[in-house]
Amino acid sequence: MSLRLYNTLTKSEELFTPIRGGNDPVTFYTCGPTVYDYAHIGNFRSFLNADVLRRTLELIGYEVEHVMNITDVGHMTEDDDADGGGEDKMELASKRLLEDKKSGRIPEGSDIDPNDPRAIADYYAQAFLDDGTTLGLLVAVEAERFPERLPRPTAYIQGMIELIERLIASDHAYVAPDGVVYFDVASFPDYGALSGNTVDGLRAGEGGRILESDQANKRSPADFMLWKPDPKHLMRWESPWGEGYPGWHLECSVMAEELLGRNGEIDIHSGGEDNIFPHHECEIAQSRCATGSSSFARYWFHTRHLVVEGEKMSKSKGNFFTVRDILAKGYTPGALRLELVRTHYRQNANFTMQGLKDCARMVDRWCRLRDQLASGVVSDSGGAAPLQAALVRFTECLCDDLNLARAIGVLNEASTAARITDGEGVSDPELAASELAALMKMDHVLGVLERNEQIISGEEDDLAVRVEALISARASAKAEKDWSAADEIRDELVELGISIKDGPDGTTWSRSVE
Repeated sequence: MSLRLYNTLTKSEELFTPIRGGNDPVTFYTCGPTVYDYAHIGNFRSFLNADVLRRTLELIGYEVEHVMNITDVGHMTEDDDADGGGEDKMELASKRLLEDKKSGRIPEGSDIDPNDPRAIADYYAQAFLDDGTTLGLLVAVEAERFPERLPRPTAYIQGMIELIERLIASDHAYVAPDGVVYFDVASFPDYGALSGNTVDGLRAGEGGRILESDQANKRSPADFMLWKPDPKHLMRWESPWGEGYPGWHLECSVMAEELLGRNGEIDIHSGGEDNIFPHHECEIAQSRCATGSSSFARYWFHTRHLVVEGEKMSKSKGNFFTVRDILAKGYTPGALRLELVRTHYRQNANFTMQGLKDCARMVDRWCRLRDQLASGVVSDSGGAAPLQAALVRFTECLCDDLNLARAIGVLNEASTAARITDGEGVSDPELAASELAALMKMDHVLGVLERNEQIISGEEDDLAVRVEALISARASAKAEKDWSAADEIRDELVELGISIKDGPDGTTWSRSVE
């Protein structure tokens, strides 16, 4: 089955055709987090949509080589400024942590040195990997097997310097009077093809903010920074242009070329829609000019923004959530993952607590179906195979520009036909195994069935011990047919905010959602 995918570069849906074909893997680069704080659920919506695209490609038969950068240098606070205005985000994290240390507020269980940006990056990078693994982000799940697929820019500074030297040698970059190295946008006529921004528009200050203080040193207001000498910058390196730091856009060009590029091209590049300009536009310019290739990435995949309960996320509004914040409310990783990906990636998503509850019910329903089929029981012995039929339609929906909402509808319809609701099912191990295989193929894309358990850790450990003891006592009471005692224990568990579910393999429990 062939995938049709919207390409931001051409502004149209296109049939996905890998550059190389044959047995070569699809090359896929995703702009990942800047590790100066915990990634929030809006960040993870973008990362998980890229994960769904990767999983869809695997479902239809492709091998995928997927790289996601973990930015630990160069990303400035003013993203709409192509030069990187404001503060380095790692320096900002250092200042915040110094303030937290003075006031006694530091990340729980950590001993981060606020004066060491690399230690800060290490801490938040690990937090991202932990959260990504919890939500089933495959690049995070596979981090131990493929650590090179989660590169950090600080390990590629020499490559950035070499790329700048290539651009200067080919007259695509220049050293300004103040010593800053800029990319010469006029040397690349295709600049603006991705974002729709024109050089004339940028001169007029449209499409992105331009720092007035830098204009005297540039050939054009649209030119963007590649290297800035700054011997006082917290993170700095030696270079032919003085001790300083690289422009943010360089990192992805260098790492994509080194880790994935074959003749300067990759198949897919993804990120949030806020990456389109200036970041991805600048990547294309410097990559194509450095390699001489007619394209950098053949397909550009961008996820739109996420709002919470209809409003932009804001800490002041109390609607700014990390993955950990949501899980602490009692929701499972599977429910959170589904809520973040079920709205089409090219539409703004409205994240709601009611939506989370709906997703929790859906995932739980699919898990009960999985368990039923794993026991060899089906609802019909007449050979009906609703899940196998659904797999075809499910895949067709995904191949229609990742129409996951329609695919979920197909699975829900099939699960209604396949799951036993009243009476006893029929033992048919062969049919059950085939149906289960179809369900698991669909879940390869959804990635939720193995993530339907709540996360219990830290201060909740004591609660977990108490709950397990109560469940054991209840089982003993039931074995002795002391139904009154068993009911009292159930009531005590409910008072603790615990939901229990009895099954053939014993009793499982979870925190009741708010």
